[in-house]
Amino acid sequence: MRFRWMVGFGLLFSVVSLFAQAPAKRPLKAEDIFRMLQVRDPQVSPDGKFVAYTVTSIDRDADKRVNAVWMVNWEGTEDVQLTFGEKSASTPRWSPDGKYLAFLSARAPDDKTQVWVLDRRGGEARQLTNVKGEIDSYDWSPDSKRLVLSMSESDEDKAAPGAKPKAPKPIVLDRYHFKRDIEGYLTTQSYGQLYLFDIESKKLEAITGEKNFDESDAVWSPDGSHIAFISNHAKDPDQTGTSDIFIVESRAGAQARKLLTINSAGGQRLVWSPDGKQLAFLQGIEPKYSAYGMGVVAMVPVAGGTPVVLTAKLDRGVSGAEFTPDGAALTVLVEDDRRSYVGKVPAGGGNVERLGKSDVVLSDVESSGGHMAALGATDTSAPEIYAVENGEPRKLTSHNDALLGEVQLGAVEDISFKSKDGAEIHGMMVKPPSFEAGKKYPTLLWIHGGPNGQDDHALEFSLYPLQFERQLLAAQGYVVLAVNYRGSSGRGSEFTRSIFADWGNKEVADLLGGIDYAVAKGIADPDRLGIGGWSYGGILTDYTIASDPRFKAAISGAGSANQISMYGSDQYIFQYNNEIGPPWKSQDLWVKISYPFFHADRIQTPTLFMGGEKDFNVPIIGSEQMFQALRTLGVPTQLVVYPGQFHLFTRPSYQYDRLQRYIAWYEKYLKK
Repeated sequence: MRFRWMVGFGLLFSVVSLFAQAPAKRPLKAEDIFRMLQVRDPQVSPDGKFVAYTVTSIDRDADKRVNAVWMVNWEGTEDVQLTFGEKSASTPRWSPDGKYLAFLSARAPDDKTQVWVLDRRGGEARQLTNVKGEIDSYDWSPDSKRLVLSMSESDEDKAAPGAKPKAPKPIVLDRYHFKRDIEGYLTTQSYGQLYLFDIESKKLEAITGEKNFDESDAVWSPDGSHIAFISNHAKDPDQTGTSDIFIVESRAGAQARKLLTINSAGGQRLVWSPDGKQLAFLQGIEPKYSAYGMGVVAMVPVAGGTPVVLTAKLDRGVSGAEFTPDGAALTVLVEDDRRSYVGKVPAGGGNVERLGKSDVVLSDVESSGGHMAALGATDTSAPEIYAVENGEPRKLTSHNDALLGEVQLGAVEDISFKSKDGAEIHGMMVKPPSFEAGKKYPTLLWIHGGPNGQDDHALEFSLYPLQFERQLLAAQGYVVLAVNYRGSSGRGSEFTRSIFADWGNKEVADLLGGIDYAVAKGIADPDRLGIGGWSYGGILTDYTIASDPRFKAAISGAGSANQISMYGSDQYIFQYNNEIGPPWKSQDLWVKISYPFFHADRIQTPTLFMGGEKDFNVPIIGSEQMFQALRTLGVPTQLVVYPGQFHLFTRPSYQYDRLQRYIAWYEKYLKK
């Protein structure tokens, strides 16, 4: 008995010592951005036993992001890195026979992106393609003998190594839609055509070739005889707001057949039924509402006929459709009020059944071999690979667990309140880790962009890490509000498009309603209120500080206020002409929605403006104009321009610098 007692005491002492020695968790820091790992693109092997995916890490010394391909088994017990080195690898895709895992990488001597393959039996990666064009995407044929490549022309007019650089050619533009962020000005070299690549012979053959049309989203039929793809062959395709679904035989010289014209949808995915007789696709909404799209899944006979909308009974946006193995139903990803989940709908249409009850926010769902995998995240865990079984997620990877195990995150609570006109608005409140009930806190509105998007319960580690930013700001002692204002997704079509041609009205009322809610609850200090956001979040920051003088500090990132100046300088010409109308026809409306600029004298809030030098999404002129306006008026302001950056920053040092400036600006004006 004495021995057993001593053992028990020893165990108890060990446990107590273990808890006593456990390090206290610390607040989140801006420096943590350098340790964040972004997990993406899950791909299930044909036998369902493995999931390939990518992990993006930061090379701080080189000041760049590097992608690597990883693989985890279905049990989650073995997780291995497959590609290494300073050259990124992306877009992993299994060959249907399961023998190879392909990926895209620019590790060839000429630094051109090619398809590479890893042999499941072992060995180094080998280069599979050696094409001159720029590969945008690819897809394996069902027999694993060919690839279909979506590829655009390459600029071959380059100086030889060691030779004097040639002067750039003039850029000749004649398209309605002539610019796009990251890609820059759009010429015939910007548009992809489809090619067949034979694995054994290395032979490359074009199957489409009209350079003025962009062919994308190519996918093979189950028997490999045909390929379906998306394009638009209208006389002036940029002005239609529609897309065409084509089907072409998988041989050179075949004539593509237009199956259907549909309203364009973001994140399009064409899916063949297992018997090859039906094609499922994502249908957008009426073109004039394109900025407020809420995709639905539809299906059409491959032989031609009338499409059927399968998710018509669900007033929520869906994506990622996949047929079940028997073809009797499709699984979809449903975006629903701060969350997302997997649903199932009969192949004939009907009610969408929710699968599982977990609150893990799912995205990037992929299936094969009878297994489904997805990205999953929560308020306290960054996106990782999950197995999804009957809709219930099971975590397979833990890339960010070590970092998150060190930090104490703030509690995230759902909130709901009434806007000025009585509309019910939902959002979230992030509290400081050291939050004390009964104490008033400086409070920030941190606004998501879009506007068609939503704040959800996912601690995203990406180029647009909203929830990370909110947690970082909460760690500085702020209560942070995330408001899904009208125009956001996740609440149905009417809610999403209620701001059509009426920007800066209902959204501002909803944001202010969130502040009023926090003040009324005794949480927000009404004398220490701040606001900020990026993209449409920056735009709404401009609108809000021109509408309400309560805010003591603001940060407007990649925003605009004089919307007339955006006409022709950004990439949204179709939306402007179809929603607002050309300025020469709708001058009064353009001035109305530009009120932050034309009434800049109403703004009293010290505001930090920021943006990327090469942003074609919301050009830096939007920030420059407001900076000049406030500088003229004597309102404290600053403009920070990041060289060489687009709408979303990719240079890690600039991402870190931006976070530090967020903290410093609010510290200066809200911590007095």
